[in-house]
Amino acid sequence: MDYIITTEQLTKKYKSFVAVNNVSLNIRKGSIYGFLGPNGAGKSTTMKMLLGLTAPTKGSFTIDGKQFPNDRLSILKEVGSFIESPSFYANLTGKENLDIIRRILGLPKSSVADALELVGLSEFGGRLAKKYSLGMKQRLGLAGALLGRPPILILDEPTNGLDPSGIHEIRNLIKSLPDLYDCTVLISSHMLSEIELMADDIGILNHGRLLFEGSLDELRQNALQSGFAADNKISVANLEDMFLSMVDKDNASRKQRAKL
Repeated sequence: MDYIITTEQLTKKYKSFVAVNNVSLNIRKGSIYGFLGPNGAGKSTTMKMLLGLTAPTKGSFTIDGKQFPNDRLSILKEVGSFIESPSFYANLTGKENLDIIRRILGLPKSSVADALELVGLSEFGGRLAKKYSLGMKQRLGLAGALLGRPPILILDEPTNGLDPSGIHEIRNLIKSLPDLYDCTVLISSHMLSEIELMADDIGILNHGRLLFEGSLDELRQNALQSGFAADNKISVANLEDMFLSMVDKDNASRKQRAKL
């Protein structure tokens, strides 16, 4: 199996609090990997470690054959990211905001127009960022991540705060990216129903621990074997039940251990 991102027992502690606990991920090249978990599960912290924004307490990771921290700069040149809500210079246009990022990255001028076209903002590039709708700002954030068409994208809950129409737009855009150009997408969410519509593989995180990693088909098989689907028919609701059950079971187990 050709994995482009692997982590080995990745751990992050803040004093006595363990935010990420021995997480080992295997993300296939060219896939969309859905990183799923409740709020506070450790998804953003894991992504920040992959981007070098916070150092692991323990463990290691490799991105496209390069090892952190020795190859940190080489890794960052291959990764486009969208972490939490993107911020822009309100009195600059969308195009001018992207041009600042382009110059920092040392990319050709044509990369700005290319990124705007990828996210469907070409006709709005000359509009001031403060006049963008929330959905357009999310698209502009994605355009920033897509500058230069990096082979790896790390997207932290990019549909947060959007209305159903905006969620649909961003989802379709992300789903199309591996076909538009050869890239791998790691995307986080706390909604399985959203991930189920775009991801090839998923990892489920709770209280910093990886509860499941595999394809959606493997999760469906787990749902069948665990009695969450009748007559071999599995709906999105069944998978949601499966996800919630895994989290509830892990929470109950944590409470039991705490009593001992």
